[in-house]
Amino acid sequence: MTKKLFFIAVAATLLLNGSFAITYSTNEEECVDGVCFVPKNDEKGNQIYPIVSPVGYHDVKMITQAKRLTTLKGKNIALAGGSFMANTTHNELKKCIEEEFPDAKIYMFNDIGQAGPFSVFGTTDKTKAFQDKLKELKIDAVITGNCGCGLCTTKETGNSIAAEYIGIPTVTVGAPTFTAQIHSTGVNRGVPVLRSAEYPGAFASHSQKELKENARKVLWPQIKTALTTPITQKEIAEYAHEGKRPYDEIIYYGTFEEVQEYFRINNWTDGLPVIPPTDEKIQEYLKFTPYKASDVIGTLAVAYRECTVYTVAANAVMSGVPAEFMPICIAFAQGMNNGEWRKPLSSTHGWTPYAWLNGPLARQLGIDNQQGMISEANNKALGRFIDLCMLNLGGYYIKENRMGSFGYLTPFTFSEDDKACAELGWEPYHVTQGFDVNANTITNASCLSWGNNVTPSTTNPEKIKDVIAFDITEKQQNGLGNTNAQVYRTLFITEYVAKDLAKRYKSKDQLEDALIEAARRPLALRAYALYWANTGSQQNNRMTFEQEYNKLLKDAKEKAELTEVPDWYKPLIKDEKIDTIACMNKGETPILVTGDSSRNKIQTMPGGGYVTTEIKLPSNWNELVAPLGYEPIENFYLDVKFDTKNKNKNTKTQKPAAQQQQRRR
Repeated sequence: MTKKLFFIAVAATLLLNGSFAITYSTNEEECVDGVCFVPKNDEKGNQIYPIVSPVGYHDVKMITQAKRLTTLKGKNIALAGGSFMANTTHNELKKCIEEEFPDAKIYMFNDIGQAGPFSVFGTTDKTKAFQDKLKELKIDAVITGNCGCGLCTTKETGNSIAAEYIGIPTVTVGAPTFTAQIHSTGVNRGVPVLRSAEYPGAFASHSQKELKENARKVLWPQIKTALTTPITQKEIAEYAHEGKRPYDEIIYYGTFEEVQEYFRINNWTDGLPVIPPTDEKIQEYLKFTPYKASDVIGTLAVAYRECTVYTVAANAVMSGVPAEFMPICIAFAQGMNNGEWRKPLSSTHGWTPYAWLNGPLARQLGIDNQQGMISEANNKALGRFIDLCMLNLGGYYIKENRMGSFGYLTPFTFSEDDKACAELGWEPYHVTQGFDVNANTITNASCLSWGNNVTPSTTNPEKIKDVIAFDITEKQQNGLGNTNAQVYRTLFITEYVAKDLAKRYKSKDQLEDALIEAARRPLALRAYALYWANTGSQQNNRMTFEQEYNKLLKDAKEKAELTEVPDWYKPLIKDEKIDTIACMNKGETPILVTGDSSRNKIQTMPGGGYVTTEIKLPSNWNELVAPLGYEPIENFYLDVKFDTKNKNKNTKTQKPAAQQQQRRR
């Protein structure tokens, strides 16, 4: 028996925590003996797509927050934090409290310490010590700040979240564009309502007079209200809806154009069209993995969403990567669990995530490492997948918790030329990380800029090394190198430059050691950057330039030494020796042989930490990809043995399996 009925298609609007507010639309559905089928076309003949969600569950349990205070009279109040001119604003807030509530007791930065970024996976020693101190001092309320950058917002909210978890009301001070990040950071770590006080502008751009005036006239009234007004159900509903659904539930039906608009409204796309993630399409992608659709990869920051293999497949479909790229996509998503890699990605500096591959799979699938590599179609599609991962798997949203002041480059991917490495006697990157040469890996990385490349006009390996060292000292992290003295970088070196270097440096390790020794920067340059272009403070209001210089000279982390003037500065500096700082730490500079093998190029990429993940293939991989025109993966193995001293490597490309069999006969 066939009948017609109207069904309700659920249109779910994504909230901060990955749960849904439900709206409704109607369409006609056909049911046969109680089994209902989605119509394939609308009344105009346009195809209808039944869509699943590309967003995982937000599975962090919400805490029940303590009641707000009725008054600040006689209370113990902690002023915590320390970022972005907090010395000025917090001291002015202290005066405001003392004037209005003279019997309140106030504790400042040094009295209570800091909690650091809050983790839902286990309380860190730093957070526990902070909470213990709050309990010891019987703190009734915490005021923390100032949130003026993406990373410091995560750090400063750590104080308020830690306090809320032990029943202490809080308020977090932030600049206008960071208040949304304050709220979402709280929700993503289990605090339904993390109240904020909004500062009118950029902290570091205001004079001392403006900072004090704004603290008194703008912040103080907000802070009093935030600490003494009860949290309402409306606030909780706005920020912290909860709910769970099956990972493969169909959440929307629509035409191609309707799907694009629906995804745009829900922030599930980077602004470009997506391929509709239907269950039928996703099932094609799941065939190429050794995992079950329901397998959980992890709970990924910053939204702490549960990520299943099915959800990864949904984003792979949307990005347009071929189905056989699924093992790569899963491995990248697994790498997103690594805190060292993801740590800077909310920053106001433009940290762009990217990735490179090593191993025979990259050669089999055609992940390029030659001229124009990041712009080649396969590489570009994988870069698009990374972009969607940031949105839908990680929960990074522009203007909410991905705070790049000028935005970000489009993520990109490529591969290292393992074969060229082997021929040079250099270990490919994944081998330096302990993997077999024929293992398949992907390395998650990030960079702050694409930048200009360098073209050595010599074949002398020592001079090429010096040119690279010069470039390294110029390519600093953040503004002019005012954050860390030694930072992560990745070096892209084309094959012919690598060949010249290999005449002198028999391994990447030897080259890295030589660069660490050579890549030194005049301490005066770092001091100047810290003094006049400090990321979060006006140093010129705190000390003289000479004091800043001497402070750095004594700081062991700077690794300052009196050294010979680097060769590239000798035409400018008359002294034989000057104070310099090291620009590199051992193990923080991957050296990759990649790019146009017909050109002599070097590219230095300052950025963040790395995580390398092995790509797992199903046991019937060759059978799965053969109908798509791929040769067996064994045809792309390298027959090479690396000794422990990185010398005298026996390198040759392994012959295709068919040829080997003929020889045996």
